[in-house]
Amino acid sequence: MNGWILAGTVVLAAGAGAAVWGVSTGPLRRRVVAQNLSSSVVCPSLLLLSQGYGRPSYVDLALLLALLGPVGTLVFARLLADELERDPASAWGPTFAAAGLGTLTVLVLCAAVGPGRAMVKLLVVGALLVGGNLVASRALSGGFRGVRRG
Repeated sequence: MNGWILAGTVVLAAGAGAAVWGVSTGPLRRRVVAQNLSSSVVCPSLLLLSQGYGRPSYVDLALLLALLGPVGTLVFARLLADELERDPASAWGPTFAAAGLGTLTVLVLCAAVGPGRAMVKLLVVGALLVGGNLVASRALSGGFRGVRRG
């Protein structure tokens, strides 16, 4: 076991534990934030495990998850708009923590792989991960100004 695998396992265990606890307990607002957190934590752990095992195909899985994870959160935000309007989620703490984790992971891995095609793919995954997480969290915490819910 090398450091990449250990870091990926720690990130996955801590993030998955927090997400499972949040999804299984508490009010609706905590559950939708935990659902968003789950994809935001699994993606960096896939990137770390990709580097640890030397399998570039894991980066493709992380790319797919970074693209589809926030879309799933937006679908939940749309379907649960009435309930979330009465009790909006406050997701800024987990959002910035997940965005920081994603950014740090991508920057460290970019330094490890060096310039090239792999670095570009990592940067795309990072941009999708952070941008999608911010958009999804904004949608959960009250939506966008000028956009009618429901």
